[in-house]
Amino acid sequence: MSNFRNYKATISSTQMIGLFHDVSHECSRITTKRYSTSFSSAIKLLNAEIQGPIYDIYGLVRFADEIVDTFHDHDKVLLLSQFKKETYDAIERGISLNPILHSFQITVNRYNIDLALVEAFFKSMEFDLEKASYDASGYAEYIYGSAEVVGLMCLYVFCDGDKAQYEKLRPSAQALGSAFQKVNFLRDVSADYQQLNRVYFPGVDFNAFTPEMKESIEQDIEQDFRNAYEGIIKLPLKARFGVYLAYKYYLSLFKKIKAVQPQRILEERIRIPNYHKVWVAAKAMIRTQLNML
Repeated sequence: MSNFRNYKATISSTQMIGLFHDVSHECSRITTKRYSTSFSSAIKLLNAEIQGPIYDIYGLVRFADEIVDTFHDHDKVLLLSQFKKETYDAIERGISLNPILHSFQITVNRYNIDLALVEAFFKSMEFDLEKASYDASGYAEYIYGSAEVVGLMCLYVFCDGDKAQYEKLRPSAQALGSAFQKVNFLRDVSADYQQLNRVYFPGVDFNAFTPEMKESIEQDIEQDFRNAYEGIIKLPLKARFGVYLAYKYYLSLFKKIKAVQPQRILEERIRIPNYHKVWVAAKAMIRTQLNML
């Protein structure tokens, strides 16, 4: 114990809190890397100064999602309620002993992220604890809170205080988040429907999932991707390539899902192999270097 005290005495309090900040950011980075290799790869292609804040956002989102989707042997309502309260406490106090929440509050406070986005996110997570199906209105609200607001939080980071730029790019950021979430829904139908008893798409009966139903969903997603692309090419340079690569990853997954029969997505989780992800990244880099976005 005395050796530890002696060590602390040799460094300043500023260095100590800086170390705590670094450790917290690193926890969010590791969380992102372990849970999503594709998203982590795309973040690495952002400008170095904004990589950390995006990891911070993903860490918060990932942990909340784990509560509602994974912790079945625990009181998920209590866990989510506590996590939400601790999130707001961290933002207000400017500190948390939970490193994921500490890193998130740093980013929220640094970029003045609208807390209404945080509230909408937690509302959608609460839906996952109580709702098994959605009408059109509920579906739109869920998509907004679970995905679009995440894109908007990231946009706060990309625009770094430029409100005019944020408002200009806001619709496309929402469209990209929406596209990603809807692709996830199609990819994860087997788990969501058969294991969690959730049906996100309104008016869809997965006991009689027809090609027409699947095509209708796909047309909606295609429109989201088109709207998203219009904003991606206008993003600040420090963010453009990383976001474009994430867009291309998901577009590739979407095209693979489109090519399979409805029954197959009910039976398995469609994936993009790693070698194909490398090919997608290479093509994206070439197009960016040739200014062909």
